[in-house]
Amino acid sequence: MILFPAIDLKGGHCVRLVKGDMNESTVFNTSPVDQATIFQSAGCQWLHVVDLDGAIAGHSINNEAILSIIRSVECPIQLGGGIRDLQSVEYWINEGVSRVILGTAAMKDPSLVKLSCREFPERIVVGIDARDGFVAVEGWAKHSNINSHELANRFQDCGVSAIIYTDINRDGILAGVNIEATLALASSVNIPIIASGGLSSMEELTVLSDQAEGRIAGVICGRALYENRINLKNALKLLRDRIDEC
Repeated sequence: MILFPAIDLKGGHCVRLVKGDMNESTVFNTSPVDQATIFQSAGCQWLHVVDLDGAIAGHSINNEAILSIIRSVECPIQLGGGIRDLQSVEYWINEGVSRVILGTAAMKDPSLVKLSCREFPERIVVGIDARDGFVAVEGWAKHSNINSHELANRFQDCGVSAIIYTDINRDGILAGVNIEATLALASSVNIPIIASGGLSSMEELTVLSDQAEGRIAGVICGRALYENRINLKNALKLLRDRIDEC
């Protein structure tokens, strides 16, 4: 299981939101490059970067910060937030992003996901953000009547490299990953699932790793890293040791 340190960008700064509320943000680092370098130095395999302003606006906003991160680290980056057309997907891949996350676009324009998968094999991730089981879009500002399983199944066998499943009600408040819902989604599709929202401690990471049973490919961690509740080096070692035990 891969641990993805999260860099969420708002106004060019690294922030964490509370349950996706843009008005409830805490700045943890004013330099995204410094934060990315800290994570890379700890040994992370990937970085998870989200343009929060872009998710609301419908197009990339924090371009300067994102490009600075890309140019400053060597580890692969998956990027989401406001990417809603093929031109934008192509732009970010050409700029060096390893995987592009399509969230709102996956809900509103599934054909874009399928086309992007054909044009850029193994480079497209679907983001499914859910509140009480139903998908939210446009920076979690709008809600739908589509449940997460229904949306995920639209992308079976089209080449999506992973699905990021976020329980919005747990995001940013250290409430613990919704393991039950994440495992249920993983059991309903043949696409690797990445858990997101609420990871709070090393103990919980251990439990998640135990229960993942090969069905959860990764987990995204934000606030717990920024508040030093989880030490990234120790977390990465824990997951490496568990691979060695298998």
